[in-house]
Amino acid sequence: MEAYVTRRDLQDGITEIAFFHPQHNALPSGMLSELAETIHACGKDNLVEVIVLKSGGDRTFCAGASFDELVQIDNLETGTAFFSGFANVINACRKCPKLIIGRVQGKAVGGGVGLAAAADYCLATEHASIRLSEITIGIGPFVIGPAVERKIGLAAFSQLSINATEFQSAQWAKEKGLYAEIHADVQQLDQAVMKIASSLATTSPEARTALKRVFWDGCENWDALLAERAAMSGRLVLSDFTKKALARYR
Repeated sequence: MEAYVTRRDLQDGITEIAFFHPQHNALPSGMLSELAETIHACGKDNLVEVIVLKSGGDRTFCAGASFDELVQIDNLETGTAFFSGFANVINACRKCPKLIIGRVQGKAVGGGVGLAAAADYCLATEHASIRLSEITIGIGPFVIGPAVERKIGLAAFSQLSINATEFQSAQWAKEKGLYAEIHADVQQLDQAVMKIASSLATTSPEARTALKRVFWDGCENWDALLAERAAMSGRLVLSDFTKKALARYR
């Protein structure tokens, strides 16, 4: 099945943005750009009331950035541009005036955790465990860090970042605030997603937009902050340690 980023307008002003990649929904740079642009376009569309952000398949929500691209980085400019991909998606979610409902049907790794954290309300299945594995290859979850820390706090973010080889359960993620709801399977998840989206779509657009601004208050410097974090990762990915670690994935 081919990779895609799609937009589908459902009933009552609910718009679904979906992405898929055959490599466990890992996101290469081109797809990240398309995802950010689609979120931005939905934010400007007066017919859109609520956005549902989801991925295809049933096993993995998102495996993070594409390792196929990561192993090819050989200079700072390319590295910074690569890590800016998730920064642009997170900032698109932050700036979008529409509330974004995250649908996490399976495991989330690295940047996938960042996507879940960037949603305003996130629902998951009990199979949606999470892991931040970046330090194992000599980098860190720097770009997604502000979004994850905002949702689960510094202590839990530190735990995820340091204990990088083990998955934390969906229940753990719910207890820390990443997930608002956990459901037994995808069918129940989809029912719950549509229930909350449909309920929100009937509320005042002005109130929703004001609420979104309140949620993200204090994050106005993230354009510069996430750009700095992308450059940090871009430098580290060029290190001998990281090159040797990535050689295992070639």
